Amino acid sequence: MKEQKAGIDLGLNPDEKKLLHHIAKTVIENRARRQPVPEFKVDAPILRENRGAFVTINKNGRLRGCIGYIEDRGPLYKTVEEMAEAAAFRDPRFSPVKEKELSELEIEISVLTPLRKVTDVNEIEVGKHGIYLKKGWYSGLLLPQVATEYGWDRQTFLEHTCEKAGLPINSWKDKDTEIFIFSADIF
Repeated sequence: MKEQKAGIDLGLNPDEKKLLHHIAKTVIENRARRQPVPEFKVDAPILRENRGAFVTINKNGRLRGCIGYIEDRGPLYKTVEEMAEAAAFRDPRFSPVKEKELSELEIEISVLTPLRKVTDVNEIEVGKHGIYLKKGWYSGLLLPQVATEYGWDRQTFLEHTCEKAGLPINSWKDKDTEIFIFSADIF
């Protein structure tokens, strides 16, 4: 398991993080092998809390899938279970994960804090915050670790979030664009 790369501590201990990784890995492996996914017995109260989370899959250091919920929709362990399946098999940017790839995959989980609307982009701290940007029907999100991994400054991070939303890169400056930040425990 990777050490935390960026973000904040949300109170998950190493065993709880290990269990979430086990759940994500089991879901992906079983589905790729066309085997049933077991029911996971989770007693830890923090893993039963409703939290937003993303599951990111990398293969040979390159993105292979990433899907999540920005807001809580159910218990954290269930969200990780659902998002692992979605990232591996339903990310529209990639073909579904194949069994032969399993040994090459790395799984990263990002457990999110609630969204907070910003009124001044100077509130955004690169390396600490992720960005969720909305304008009309368009929206885009980038996790905190993305800016760190690419060495972006705040403006570049905002421009890439606009691009992800399908908007012109300077749309973050428009009065009708809403910008939200969040942090994550990334492991």
